[in-house]
Amino acid sequence: MIKTTMTALGLAVVVALSGCTSTTELTKASNSQVSQENVLLQPFSGPFQGVPQFDKMNLADLTPAFEAGIAEHLADVDKVANNPESATFENTIVELERAGKSLDRIFTYYGIWRNNKSSEESRALAKELAPKLSVFSSKVTQNGKLFDRVKAVYQSEEYKTLTPEQQRVTWLTYNSFARNGATLTGEAKARYAEINQQLATLHTKFSSNVLADEEGYVVFLDKSQLSGLPESFIAGAASAAAERGKVGQFAITNSRSSMDPFLTYSTERALREQVWKNYYNRGGNGDQYDNNATIKQILTLRHERVQLLGYENYAQWRLEDRMAKSPANAKALMDKVWPAAIARVKEEVADMQAIADKDGANITIAPWDYRFYSEKVRKEKYDLDSNEIKQYLQLDKLREAMFYVAKRLFNFEFSEVTDGSVPVYHDDVRVWEVKDSLTGKHIGLWYLDPFARKGKRSGAWANTFRSYTTMDGETNVLSTNNSNFVKGPEGKATLISWSDAETYFHEFGHALHFLSADVVYPQSHTGVRDYTEFQSQLLERWLTTDEVINQFLVHHETGEAIPKSLVDKIKKSSTFNQGFSTTEYMASAMMDLLYHTTDPAKIDPAKFEKEQLTKLGMPTELVMRHRSTHFGHIFSGEGYAAAYYGYLWAEVLTSDAAEAFADAPGGFYDKALADKLVEHLFSVRNAMDPAQAYRLFRGRDADVSALMRDRGFPVTK
Repeated sequence: MIKTTMTALGLAVVVALSGCTSTTELTKASNSQVSQENVLLQPFSGPFQGVPQFDKMNLADLTPAFEAGIAEHLADVDKVANNPESATFENTIVELERAGKSLDRIFTYYGIWRNNKSSEESRALAKELAPKLSVFSSKVTQNGKLFDRVKAVYQSEEYKTLTPEQQRVTWLTYNSFARNGATLTGEAKARYAEINQQLATLHTKFSSNVLADEEGYVVFLDKSQLSGLPESFIAGAASAAAERGKVGQFAITNSRSSMDPFLTYSTERALREQVWKNYYNRGGNGDQYDNNATIKQILTLRHERVQLLGYENYAQWRLEDRMAKSPANAKALMDKVWPAAIARVKEEVADMQAIADKDGANITIAPWDYRFYSEKVRKEKYDLDSNEIKQYLQLDKLREAMFYVAKRLFNFEFSEVTDGSVPVYHDDVRVWEVKDSLTGKHIGLWYLDPFARKGKRSGAWANTFRSYTTMDGETNVLSTNNSNFVKGPEGKATLISWSDAETYFHEFGHALHFLSADVVYPQSHTGVRDYTEFQSQLLERWLTTDEVINQFLVHHETGEAIPKSLVDKIKKSSTFNQGFSTTEYMASAMMDLLYHTTDPAKIDPAKFEKEQLTKLGMPTELVMRHRSTHFGHIFSGEGYAAAYYGYLWAEVLTSDAAEAFADAPGGFYDKALADKLVEHLFSVRNAMDPAQAYRLFRGRDADVSALMRDRGFPVTK
């Protein structure tokens, strides 16, 4: 999952966190004094055009930093809104792009506390800050004088003479204002701002509740309860227990990277059920961290807000400026895939039940059995053992593989920074300098935070601390990847599953998207949610290329390359379990769309989830990938709300683009096609309409049948 910095969030948050009223010279002087003393406000310092001073960050500085940063931003934007000269691209749009640099830096640090170093103190502070930032945002998006100037540029004769990127930046700016309450007046305008403030508080509450359950539900095992578990997993569980003060025990943490392998290998069915319930009931345990009421409130407020703007429902508003354009188009895509996915699940369950019956298990396959018996089917059908594959999937070697792909396709060379000149916020974090391998030009830095720990939110994500622009001189890129792998024992390799290896490549794809940028303005980094996952999903395909397999998939003990016979089995089983993976994802995507196209007055989240999935024919042997009460993509913020379908939309592009590489003379390392990929699909970011960008790469729109072929589903006309 991608996360972006302030400069890449779009006007509703970036410029929306800029000002709306004048500030006094006294306030400016006071803020200047605060800036000198507060590292969160200071320009990044040190080498590489300056880097975040993570070793000096102090949570006590956060609130005063925001106060000073907001005041500075207010002053910057006040000049734009009250400029007596006629509005032009330079004195309005570009000046808004320049506004509030301090806030960008503050949000870099704030993101670390929220995602990587969370604590009760930081969560309480986030709860206090959320409504204040929302009030600030609403004041700007509803600033009539500011909007009038942006609108004047958008409708001017000058607009016709602007470069394509300048035109798109102007449209993005205007559109963010228009779609976020700038056209409202009177009571409707005040209510819109009030709703935004309430939603900010609820989004923070939702994510805090989920994190509390992730930290609070840990299963500790003794040696008698380890049956079936691989040695590498046991070692990681022992380390996790020791970190929690339980030396001699084994911890199954409430994270996907711990849950997934436990459910795959443990022969203790009762424990599998317990671990499964801990994970999938996050935020829904009927206690003080239960999110059902919070979901209802969020949906109700979102619905009321878009009705103020004249939209029928939230999804209609959300998708208007996405590739899908409408809820109907998003639903139409999912309707093409869903029947084939659930039909495949029935086949997979039948295979699993047959093995369970043959083993005399005397059970009916339940959700906590799916991974366990799926693995048995994999062994029987393909003679393929996931744990055997895992012995060749070393985290460090996979990182080297990603660097290899980056050099072949993007001409990027990575060299680790080991002299201590780049501060980090945890000992696990490592940093690499990125250069152009042909010219030696410095591109930026790549930070890697790979391991799970207390206070770090679950999942995997990418981010930037600074993005590439040339508006005021060329800036380098500070990119970061974050994962939650279970760290191997001291001195031994960290081994991960094939699925985790795909995720590793996926998130690195986001980093390459950041590092490849060739745009002028910060606004060009705003993401289109049903497109931004495409580049990262596409990079997953290089994991299965011969060049990567033959060089980097080596046994962690012997150093021997993975046997060709095992590789053949992996490729032969490429469509195995696609019913499960497609259905668990699509169930979440379809529920997201249903939540945001249904009158919230008719929704009781727990009942609604159950009733709607039953109507869809959801197989009872598995559940949504993200059940409602921990569906952070859509309820801890609005980035993916009514847009979780975007992963599937992007997957259509991915499958279609992968076929282009498969058919190219040089295959997946065809240089001409790689250059075309970088030019049209990576470097432009959002400086061009994504549909147009894809047509420039492929010569046509993407074909959904490529996705069906990829997943081994029947292709229908």
